[in-house]
Amino acid sequence: MTKKDPSTPSIQVLARAFGLLDVLAAHQDPVSLKELSERTGLHPSTAHRILNDLAAGRFVDRPEAGSYRLGMRMLELGNLVKARLDVRDAALAPMRELHKLTHQPVNLSVRQGDEIVYIERTYSERSGMQVVRAVGGRAPLHLTSVGKLFLAHDDPQRVRAYATRTGLAGHTRNSLTDLPALERELTAVRRNASARDDEELELGVRCMAAGIYDDQGKLVAGLSISAPADRLEETWMERVKSTAAQISAALGHRA
Repeated sequence: MTKKDPSTPSIQVLARAFGLLDVLAAHQDPVSLKELSERTGLHPSTAHRILNDLAAGRFVDRPEAGSYRLGMRMLELGNLVKARLDVRDAALAPMRELHKLTHQPVNLSVRQGDEIVYIERTYSERSGMQVVRAVGGRAPLHLTSVGKLFLAHDDPQRVRAYATRTGLAGHTRNSLTDLPALERELTAVRRNASARDDEELELGVRCMAAGIYDDQGKLVAGLSISAPADRLEETWMERVKSTAAQISAALGHRA
């Protein structure tokens, strides 16, 4: 006996309605009944009947006869869901899973002005590293992996303004304290879609980070792993990226 996919609706008409909504969501312009029928494999009369019901509930609009687009009810419901989303809530479970894999501190940070602020951390005493950046702690953007993610999303003028305001003060001998070096680093961050801190904030501690994005594609937070310099494993970067992508998806981001 074939096991049913739990993600498939048990009521056939719902599965068909979801299929129609998915096709409409993939198009900015109204979609004809003919194309909707072809894309979903539904008979035109069946598609028409379901679309009429969706239109009655304002889930679908008919801008003109024979064509359809997503309706305002979808926007209303989407805004309700978005208002309830919280990056910290979305991140906690994935952060714990990442910590189980690495046994190193996993950090969630956001930008506030010229600093990042740590808003959540998952760690254990087994990490072998003193946790010195507590939740609520702050650090300069250019000295942290997450901070570099945010700077990499700024235009060059804003990066130069940041350098002027802060003077790019360093904390260790590895800190990036001149603008050309920082700009080269940010180019690498954009290319790799990830960032690193090589003992630039604290000697003996290295970090790697990936960005978390909302439904509008805006960088809203960064996920990072901190570890003793000799224990940070390069293979963790892909897991950091995939975990950040998982959190982004929970916030409505579509890659």
